[in-house]
Amino acid sequence: VQLVESGGGLVQAEGSLRLSCAASGRTFSGYGMGWFRQAPGKEREFVAGTKWIGTTYSASYADSVRGRFTISRDDAENTLYLSMKSLKVEDTAVYYCAAASYSARLGADQQPDYWGQGTQVTVSS
Repeated sequence: VQLVESGGGLVQAEGSLRLSCAASGRTFSGYGMGWFRQAPGKEREFVAGTKWIGTTYSASYADSVRGRFTISRDDAENTLYLSMKSLKVEDTAVYYCAAASYSARLGADQQPDYWGQGTQVTVSS
């Protein structure tokens, strides 16, 4: 599975951005999918993830983004999204799309086995 992120950029605080992650190579239907981020000088951290439940999925979020970010997926288009609003300067980071082919869930306690190359999000004050 190849993952390619897009949609990053420079935005002012309180603004919005929508990140996309296009998967190719094979369908990611059934995979746990999610977003991680890494700010300068910090470790990579979990942002949001999905868990398959029957024919739909649930979402989980880091406390720092809950209520402001929304993860969604379109398996027919093999695309994962992260809608971000009310952005803060501390949201500035490289955002990575990730997949767990071994699990229907991708959470903060798991290690993905596929990563995208990352897209920069910069929030200015």
